[in-house]
Amino acid sequence: MPDSREGGRRSVTAFPRTLLEFQRLFPDEGACTAYLEAIRWPGGYVCHHCNWSGEPWRPKRHATVLRCAACRRDTALTAGTIMRRTRTPLQVWFWGAYLVTTQTPGMAALQFQRQLGVKPYETAFQMLHKLRAAMVRPDRDRIGGRWPVEVDETYVGGKTRGEGRGVHHKTLVVGAVEVRESSESHTRTKVRRRNVYAGRLRFQVIPDRQGETLCAFVAAAVDPGSAVTTDGWVGYDGLAALGYCHEAVIIAGDQEVTDESLPMVYLVFSNLKTWLLGTHHGVSPQHLQAYLNEYVFRFNRRFYPMTAFNSVLGIGVGIEAPTYKDLYRGEKRHPKLTGVAEVASTG
Repeated sequence: MPDSREGGRRSVTAFPRTLLEFQRLFPDEGACTAYLEAIRWPGGYVCHHCNWSGEPWRPKRHATVLRCAACRRDTALTAGTIMRRTRTPLQVWFWGAYLVTTQTPGMAALQFQRQLGVKPYETAFQMLHKLRAAMVRPDRDRIGGRWPVEVDETYVGGKTRGEGRGVHHKTLVVGAVEVRESSESHTRTKVRRRNVYAGRLRFQVIPDRQGETLCAFVAAAVDPGSAVTTDGWVGYDGLAALGYCHEAVIIAGDQEVTDESLPMVYLVFSNLKTWLLGTHHGVSPQHLQAYLNEYVFRFNRRFYPMTAFNSVLGIGVGIEAPTYKDLYRGEKRHPKLTGVAEVASTG
């Protein structure tokens, strides 16, 4: 079983490292229910109606419902989670979370639907977006500190035809990535001529390249006092005043200068675009931030992918997930670093 009971208290003690181990840990709905309960109440059940704590009643006809022994009011295990009011079995949710978080390229909605037998397609699409909502920790740390950080922007999206020269509907994305010295366990991402690798990553959709926008992103994503390297764009000129050790490098289209000064951020931008086209065949501006969140989540856990399953379920408890109407009306505001209330255009 994936949970233990000691002195009447539950705690999660294991997470699956292989597919076979996943099958052993979660063979049925009962195992998934016990695991979700352990995540929601690691110190034991507490009724949110009357604050009573202890062992609840478990109605046999409703496996995902706990009944308080004091006030006798029910609490759904999925209430207040990304699985709120779901009609899909928990075992399907758990399989989906495991496959999406542990597979290196992730999964497109159509592949998700086929492998898990989810019908219709809209249900698979919504489940994936709910899982992506659980890939952003509300209290996530800022990057940098002892490690220098590279920051730059790029446009994401396909080419526009027949609308005139210079017209496009691409979306502007800003990124920040740590540059860490490599060790024996982290040698897969070496950059040519430099014994370093990419550390933690942050991405965000932004409306423009103005200094206020770019500096707000850096302030939200990077620890003050960190060494920050950017190109020579004037939008970054205010970083020194915010307490950063800012180094601006004039690129001027020189690829050698780029490879020497900003290799990591250009590398992650390139990999991001390849992933969006290869796995998802492009995404709409309306939902791009959600896909950026997924990419960052998987990138930051690439050395320990099996822990990502626990992370998604843990973060998914107590957050607001998008509804069907939110997704298709474009009203859902995907989590962002600066908390800017902005909905991207669907054009």
